[in-house]
Amino acid sequence: MSGDAVEEYREDESQQSKTASPSPSPSPLLVNGKQLSRHKLRRYDSLDVESAKYQGRQTHGSKQAVEWPVILNLAFQSIGIVYGDIGTSPLYVYSSTFTEGIKHNDDVLGVLSLIFYTITLIPLIKYVFIVLRATDNGDGGTFALYSLICRYARVGLIPSQQLEDQDVSNFQLELPSNRLLRASRLKSKLEKSQFAKFFLLFATMLGTSMVIGDGVLTPCISVLSAVGGIKQATSAVTEDMIVWISVVILVCLFSVQRFGTDKVGYSFAPIICVWFTFIGIVGLYNFLKYDPGVVKAINPIYIVEYFQRNKKEGWISLGGIVLAITGTEALFADVGHFTVRSIQISMCTVTYPSLILAYAGQASFLRKHHSLVSDAFYESIPGPLYWPMFVIAILAAIIASQAMISGTFSIIQQSLSLGCFPRVKIVHTSSKYEGQVYIPEINYLLMLACVGVTLGFRTTEKIGNAYGIAVVFVMTLTSGFLVLIMIMIWKWNIFFVIAYILVVGTVELLYLSSVLYKFYRGGYLPLAFATVLMTVMYVWNDVYRRKYYYELDHKLSPEKLREIATDPACLCRIPGLAVFYSELVQGIPPIFKHYVENVPAIHLVLVFVSIKSLPISKVPSEERFLFRRVEPKELNVFRCIVRYGYTDSRNEHDEPFENLLFQRLKEFVLEECWTMTHQVRLPKGKDDDEQLVDGLESEENCENGVTKEIDDEANDKCNHKAQEATEGEIAVLDRAWRAGVVHLIGENEVVAGKGASLGKRILIDYAYNFLKKNLRQSDKIFDIPHKRMLKVGMTYEL
Repeated sequence: MSGDAVEEYREDESQQSKTASPSPSPSPLLVNGKQLSRHKLRRYDSLDVESAKYQGRQTHGSKQAVEWPVILNLAFQSIGIVYGDIGTSPLYVYSSTFTEGIKHNDDVLGVLSLIFYTITLIPLIKYVFIVLRATDNGDGGTFALYSLICRYARVGLIPSQQLEDQDVSNFQLELPSNRLLRASRLKSKLEKSQFAKFFLLFATMLGTSMVIGDGVLTPCISVLSAVGGIKQATSAVTEDMIVWISVVILVCLFSVQRFGTDKVGYSFAPIICVWFTFIGIVGLYNFLKYDPGVVKAINPIYIVEYFQRNKKEGWISLGGIVLAITGTEALFADVGHFTVRSIQISMCTVTYPSLILAYAGQASFLRKHHSLVSDAFYESIPGPLYWPMFVIAILAAIIASQAMISGTFSIIQQSLSLGCFPRVKIVHTSSKYEGQVYIPEINYLLMLACVGVTLGFRTTEKIGNAYGIAVVFVMTLTSGFLVLIMIMIWKWNIFFVIAYILVVGTVELLYLSSVLYKFYRGGYLPLAFATVLMTVMYVWNDVYRRKYYYELDHKLSPEKLREIATDPACLCRIPGLAVFYSELVQGIPPIFKHYVENVPAIHLVLVFVSIKSLPISKVPSEERFLFRRVEPKELNVFRCIVRYGYTDSRNEHDEPFENLLFQRLKEFVLEECWTMTHQVRLPKGKDDDEQLVDGLESEENCENGVTKEIDDEANDKCNHKAQEATEGEIAVLDRAWRAGVVHLIGENEVVAGKGASLGKRILIDYAYNFLKKNLRQSDKIFDIPHKRMLKVGMTYEL
């Protein structure tokens, strides 16, 4: 395909997010007697052509099939990473539930029944067997659900969608043929409603903020609960000593985060396995020794009687019972490190039975010892096992904290790709596991928050009031996203959807109402964390979108760039290769015009690099770069879109980014030559649209036996000229590479436009610019050598 044909049939770049429409011609197109389908008569863009060259794509879904030995090994490893939080809940559930003591012996049965059915319904049925089906190519979490919805409906607020994005392997959508009417209606309403788009983004931000708040509270309550057990061994230890010991452990925990979890990852699983074994054995021992009759709690009538006796106090106590399922979101958020099947196996065979035995054993003990409910866990341990249990409890609490801290780092990394979080340093701590990251700034802030919460609240009861709100909020948001997926993507029967809402939704809303009641007792803490984080995320995302739309409205057209580059009076070419970075996907950023007006010279080869995040977890490396040539060829100007998923590393470990870019650029030029030499020259009389489509489909027609009349001699001459031109262009690229690479980065200063409101001026001039000046700059996104970097400044009036 000639570059002129591509340029002639290129759609306006700002319309790339729209689906290409079929040709308006009413008559069918015939090529030597073959009728082509109408959907192939769209106008092609060079990026469409390139993206069509990748074959053998995978279908959308979870990870490829894994053999059973690997699944079992992953199931064992997941015990140490996923279940630390929910596994340490027996340390404080009963003490947080019976804050005023046990007033009736059957109240213990009512609470045990609530714990049993809550663990069965939420972690086991909802998450393990339903939510885990909604993974995004094997990755989970609130952000993954939002990304999944963004792929099936155009609900993103940044207009950077392109048709060829759907050709990325992990992007592929697997839709059933019999689409239901309500799914189409829901998708249409989401796409047309600006409120729905903002609400989905707001819910995603809220869920992210709540999980980060969970990452603050989990270390506090877990470590404080475990260390508190030392009071049973000696009365010389005061509450102040317990608090300060917990603070020391927390500081040490955050100090070793920079080493990553990879080196100690294999030690996690054995420790948590020992923990589950101990609490299961102790629970079974207490169950048989004190009161095997607690098995009656399987009858839900005890729940009804519990609420009849306690009324409002029973409803308030749900805030303590919900702590039995803290960490459940980790089942879904951490599934990307393992597989769905491995999580299901470890939950059903180890975690669930051990937890049920632990809670049943404590219930049996409390039926005989009402007064010991404040320290039920340690009081119920047989004497010889006390110190081993104490040590394992400390280790398990640290591991539980580690899991949530690592999860916080991963969530912030995902938020960065959506433009929802200020730039921070992402350190990949493992060469084997891409998901293991460390963020120094966030680690420092989390440590300060944890120490402050521990010193301020001092007891697990007060922290538990705050803890429950974060847990239930995230679960409720997950259910909301899941209902959309059930209707729009899975296309479930509406009766199953209604049943899910009535059963799971009602239970979660009941728990949410209870934990919100404790707002003034400490429940305000996660909401305060969420408010601060939401404010930061909103400020950054709002101005990020304003900047994008400003650049979109003031972009340079290819014609304008051609005019600038071909005018020797205004611009001269100098040796070397220049890489000009921009986040704008559609077109040339306006800052380039500002650059050439002040520096009337550009390099021999110029590549405009646009950074783009796709709503998928990973983009295969061979599909990461998409190139477009800016005609005429003599300019040696290219546009490149570099696509990343939300868990991809933007700092390549194996090879510098500029080397990868140059290699892919040469491959693009060679592939362009290959495309041109394999085109079919059609008889005269065909219109340009038909020639372009037939050129693209030449190989397909050959495979289907369509005969072509080709002038071999003319073709050989044309091919020879094309190869000579390509060899010359490759030589120009090599010469520019040897002359040196310069990285041009646009540093955009943003200010509120004239006549802006007070709120807008505060948002842009103060809040956003404060965040930008105090956080990481754009040159840190890639491994750019500072000696070859040039920043170009320009002020945007938004």
